[in-house]
Amino acid sequence: MKRFLALFDRYAIGALVLTLGIGWALWRTDLEHESDYKRDKNEPLPRKEKVRRWLRASFWPEDGEPGVRGPTRGHLGSIVRFRSYDSLFLMRERLKQHQPPQEACIVYLDEESHSRLKQPMNEPWDRRLHARLVDRLVAAGAKAIVFDIVFLEQKRFLDAEGDKAFAEAVGRANGRVVVAMSSRFQVEHRGIPGAIPPYRLLLRALKASDPERLENITLGFPDLSPSFDQIVRQHPPSFYPSKHSLAWSLASLVKAPVTQVANEADALDAEQGERWLNYYGPPGRIAKRPLAHVLMPAEGEEIPDAFFRDRVVFVGSSTLTKFSGDRKDAYVSPYASLSNDDREQFIAGVEVQATAALNLIRGDWLERLNLRWVLLIVVATGLLAGLGLLQLGALPATLAAGAGVLAITAGSYWLFESRHLWFGWLIPVVQIGVGWFYSLVFNSLRLFLRNRLLLQSLSSYLSPKLAKKFTGEKAQELMRPGATKHEVTVFFSDIAGFTSISEGLDPDDLAHMMNQYFETAVGQCVFPTDGTVVKFIGDAIFAIWNAPDPQPDHAYRACDAVLRFRRQAVQESNGRKLVTRIGLHTGEANVGNFGSRERFDYTAFGENINLASRMESLNKYLGTLTLMTGATLSKGGDRFLTRSIGRLVLKGFEKAVEVHELVGTLDQRAEFAGLHTAFAGALAAFQAGRLDEAETAFKAVEERWPGDGPTKFYLRTIAELREHPPGAGWTGEVEMKEK
Repeated sequence: MKRFLALFDRYAIGALVLTLGIGWALWRTDLEHESDYKRDKNEPLPRKEKVRRWLRASFWPEDGEPGVRGPTRGHLGSIVRFRSYDSLFLMRERLKQHQPPQEACIVYLDEESHSRLKQPMNEPWDRRLHARLVDRLVAAGAKAIVFDIVFLEQKRFLDAEGDKAFAEAVGRANGRVVVAMSSRFQVEHRGIPGAIPPYRLLLRALKASDPERLENITLGFPDLSPSFDQIVRQHPPSFYPSKHSLAWSLASLVKAPVTQVANEADALDAEQGERWLNYYGPPGRIAKRPLAHVLMPAEGEEIPDAFFRDRVVFVGSSTLTKFSGDRKDAYVSPYASLSNDDREQFIAGVEVQATAALNLIRGDWLERLNLRWVLLIVVATGLLAGLGLLQLGALPATLAAGAGVLAITAGSYWLFESRHLWFGWLIPVVQIGVGWFYSLVFNSLRLFLRNRLLLQSLSSYLSPKLAKKFTGEKAQELMRPGATKHEVTVFFSDIAGFTSISEGLDPDDLAHMMNQYFETAVGQCVFPTDGTVVKFIGDAIFAIWNAPDPQPDHAYRACDAVLRFRRQAVQESNGRKLVTRIGLHTGEANVGNFGSRERFDYTAFGENINLASRMESLNKYLGTLTLMTGATLSKGGDRFLTRSIGRLVLKGFEKAVEVHELVGTLDQRAEFAGLHTAFAGALAAFQAGRLDEAETAFKAVEERWPGDGPTKFYLRTIAELREHPPGAGWTGEVEMKEK
């Protein structure tokens, strides 16, 4: 439970607010309940009731509200939602193209037909041609004929003979003709179109031919409801009981199952239910022929009767050229992005009408997924994208986001193709994208800040070069609690007589002195050789080489750091010089973070660490400044000028340790050759047990080099051995009584 609650920190809350907020804002545009907020323009709702209805519609709307209101505003949410709709058709076109529907075809009144049939572009068509077309299609066995043409009455184009010829052809069609009716808005039915008494001359001609033939014509409302981007996505509006859409009128005429209902209530629900167009492909997927090829075919253009037999034939315009002020009967196609030709990006209104009618006849129109389900998807995606991606690194988050997008895309396409359902599936995709981007930015910033803090922490231990090297995964390994065994060269330093030097100093002066001292020791000696400063212990410095970064020449680097230290100017305090004693030793140690993930403490433990510290302490007994063990000498110290001090048994250690003094570089060999040769001879006599000979030799060394500390140490040791002779089998080791 605690781990679960730990997910909800302020950054996770920010991610949730972002992903859920964006998801809700985009989902909210799915609701078209504006009319629910008011009864009438003259009767505004009280503010309290308006807020209540808005909240209800926003967070838990009633689904399946009757009526279709085409969206007309290009809000971001509408764009995302409609792109979700369009993208499904684009995917299907690339993955599995639909076969052209065989139930319908189109006869186009196109530019070619205008030209060949000598019909002016700015005048109504001669209705004798429509009559010839009806007779031709009836003779070919067409199931129905739909005129997506509004036969407006214009006095200057009156043609009683043409109306009579068309009326007689309609009568001969025996009820198979559907024509579009003109429309206007009636004051008593605000927002619902009504029919102008249609086609007076046409009806008069029908009545004159035979009063019963008035039953032979079906009227349909031809208006379409394009979205703000001029793509028709929803089925044309239909208004029960008398003002049917062109598609619904045709579906009723051919007795499509969706129109065959038992009672008036079901009829209302069936006709006014929300439906979305299921396009069968890009413009032209439904079979088409120009009117000129039907009525006046040239050689090779003849159309067999079989082309029209048992099909619904739609007749309408496909011209994109209109006069100024005229509405072009063409809309943007959902497949527009697949075409480079401007003309192919548009779909004729008659093809949209044919698509809507075929959807009703075939029963394969699209429905929108219940908005409550969409809300649950949006909330679930917001939670997963907001919380889940934030817990992952850059690559896992990217892979998880990609998998989520693929899953949503695949699921949406399955619903679309198999269940004829669609929803704004790009909304959760946007949520995932936002959550991924937030995760990427947040984790990048967090990693950057963590690396900066880690770099700051490591800069206390490592040289700038190594600190920069230990970032990312290496830093995580370095900070992981625990230790591993490493062979390291250990460096211990201490200021001789520091206690007495610091007495009486002002605290600020003391701090300034030590900061300057450490800056010199670390910044100009340890770090330039890539040593790791483990810690400062009072005035002492504890450093190691070969960890955490492997260094094959670690012993050489440690010795080089010592000589760099010796070359620095000696500091003074209260008139006294700060003399630093240093001890070196090479051996295995347990090295790692002995703190925690919250508190980083990189250090080293083990007997060999203690031995290096004892080397430093041994300097005050031997009167030297730098001592190292034989292990350090064999690992790289032999590349410097050294002097063997002998074998010493340190207190707390069972075995004798080879001790050497680090003197300088090999270039200084001549300078110290006499001392080292004389001292080596005396030491050999001492280790062989010839104490008298050794004492004489050491006195000779002291006489020539009176300040040599190791010589004085051995003279004192010989004096003690005379009082307390060593036992049998002694091989020249000196046992130290003090640490």
